[in-house]
Amino acid sequence: MSTTKPIPMQVIFRNLETSDAVEARVREKVDKLGRFYPSINNCRVAIEQLHRHHHQGNHFHVRIDLKVPGHELVADREPDENHAYSDVYVALRNAFDAMRRQLEDLIRLQQGHVKHHEERPHGHITEISPDKTFGRIESIDGRWLYFHRNSLIGEDLDKLQVGTPVYYVEDTGEEGPQASSVYPVGKHHILV
Repeated sequence: MSTTKPIPMQVIFRNLETSDAVEARVREKVDKLGRFYPSINNCRVAIEQLHRHHHQGNHFHVRIDLKVPGHELVADREPDENHAYSDVYVALRNAFDAMRRQLEDLIRLQQGHVKHHEERPHGHITEISPDKTFGRIESIDGRWLYFHRNSLIGEDLDKLQVGTPVYYVEDTGEEGPQASSVYPVGKHHILV
């Protein structure tokens, strides 16, 4: 028998009758999360029966709001046509699995196992010399950086134009800041 204090919990039923069995299952799931992450302050679970489908049965949506020190986590997945939750217990299981994954991520973050990546320096080409040997980049903070055509990676300066977004590594050259390892942003990269 566990001696831990039960986590304050609220279960809300929408568009369906209150069920002691479902509420008991929620309590089990919340207690299990509490054993995994003992610092949970409270938990609110909303179980909603969505509009009735005559051919497919009833679908359930479960939303979990969990408060822990310094954070509020939400597991809220809408059922889709392929994964419609026609069993309330399956919907509960999947929502609580999603919440556990969020708690695992939070633990990794709190323990320093998640690295925060600094944003890569980026900007856009504002000038290309007539002889195509060098150019200038304007950084997102408005500074201008020189780059030589030999600094380009994955593309030739002849194929680039003013306005092309680029990533770069900033160095200090004889004339001040310059960009090295310049590479155009591909169609799969999005600048922030």
